[in-house]
Amino acid sequence: MNPTNLLIKGAQIYGDRTAFACDGRRQTFAELCERAARLANALRAGGIRQGERVAVLSDNAFEALEQVAGLAAGGYVRCALYAHEPAEKNLYLLQLTGASALIVQDTHYAAIASVLAQASDVRLVIVVGDTPDGRQDYEETLAAASAELPDVGVQPDDPHLIRFSSGTTGKPKGILHSVRGWTDMGNEFALVFGGFHADDRYLAATPFSHAAGLLAWPLVAAGAASVVMPSFDPERWLDLVERERISFAILPPTVIQMIINVPAVEDRDLSSLTKVVYGSAPISEATLVAALQLWGNIMYQTYGQSEAMPISCLTPRYHHTEGTDEQRSWLRSAGRPTPNSMVRIVGDDGEDLPLGEVGEIVAQCPGVMHSIWGDPGATDERLLPGGWLRTRDMGYLSGDGFLFLADRKEDMIISGGFNIWPMELENALAAHPGVQEVSVVGVPHPKWGETPHAAVVLRPGAEATEEELIRWTRDTVGPIKKITGVSFAEELPKNPIGKVLRRVVREQYVGDSPRITGA
Repeated sequence: MNPTNLLIKGAQIYGDRTAFACDGRRQTFAELCERAARLANALRAGGIRQGERVAVLSDNAFEALEQVAGLAAGGYVRCALYAHEPAEKNLYLLQLTGASALIVQDTHYAAIASVLAQASDVRLVIVVGDTPDGRQDYEETLAAASAELPDVGVQPDDPHLIRFSSGTTGKPKGILHSVRGWTDMGNEFALVFGGFHADDRYLAATPFSHAAGLLAWPLVAAGAASVVMPSFDPERWLDLVERERISFAILPPTVIQMIINVPAVEDRDLSSLTKVVYGSAPISEATLVAALQLWGNIMYQTYGQSEAMPISCLTPRYHHTEGTDEQRSWLRSAGRPTPNSMVRIVGDDGEDLPLGEVGEIVAQCPGVMHSIWGDPGATDERLLPGGWLRTRDMGYLSGDGFLFLADRKEDMIISGGFNIWPMELENALAAHPGVQEVSVVGVPHPKWGETPHAAVVLRPGAEATEEELIRWTRDTVGPIKKITGVSFAEELPKNPIGKVLRRVVREQYVGDSPRITGA
């Protein structure tokens, strides 16, 4: 699937249909192709060579899809920075990738401008919106460029984009994907979801430059429209579903919960929805049941990571809230490997483990990364012969082929010689009627070495004490694995796709010397 060919085909077949919409503005497929071409040519005219890295710093905006398309058409390597992060973090990403150009939204220009002098590789800065003196204006730059798609001969194994790891264990790493790997990933997602067609309407509620934009190319290929929210609001999301007749959405569990908590949400017309995809974080059974009641059994859970996508999927067929114990257990799984993916569970020696035994998940899937940018040693640690990837996630396979996640290998808590997986405790606490969100981390303990500590967000109007939640986990998982302390929080720190950052939880809510109540 060549991105340039998709733009040409889209303009020819779906020319006057909506390709992209944001905040009341619409762009047709013909306009998408033209503006993508202008952007690619403008970068070339600015001295940016094919294969160089181009960073983008923006909230969800009208220009989002044309920037994805334009960088691909020019053979550039797209690097999406984080609009919610401080300038120093984005400076680190610019330096890590050696980005030659930066496209930045005006609302973020002042912050990044304060550190740009330290990004010595950046030769070109283009500002979208109100442009300061001395900087190139995005619209003026595009208007001066050719509207013909450049013939740069992009090859399947050429670098396509660099994603950044979530930073749960430290500084982000750059995950490089090739054109072939990224487009194969999109095709696999489309296959799992039953394909897309020209009448589909996709609603992106989270950053399109990151997880919400994973399906940009298969949607363009199908002639489907993408509708993007500048920022998420549950009422606004419901309004857009009704007005735009949205058929497809990807939502983190935290966002799903915000939607189902909207007053009188059951009176909204959500009949156009045919696919709702969730992932990136565990979902509580209560939230899942409420969501299934709201829009029906149209839910897909996907499992993957920046280094490999998609690995597995739990399709609507296996979303059983009633039935046998085995059927209900499927909801706790990450589904089965996708059609062109394979999963193994290995021990520390790299040998396959028996079914049901927890070990590291090793995966082979269409969207496996090309490499870790600038770090051959880290690449060799993760990539195995035959295209297999060590995920660093722990889990096990059931006899009927379902993958169950335990946790990141680095997150395991060793307390008194016992291995404790935070996710098991998080699932137990999420089942408490008063708990809205939870993250469990290991903290120092004078006797046991480490002990589990929970950061908890309560549901609106709910009450629960520390002692109550400790007792709840003791009754659920036993006295050895129970939590021994709780910090109550208004919200938990998350990355752009809604995944809770345990490292930051430990820093913000626990610290180095937490109070240990239930030891």
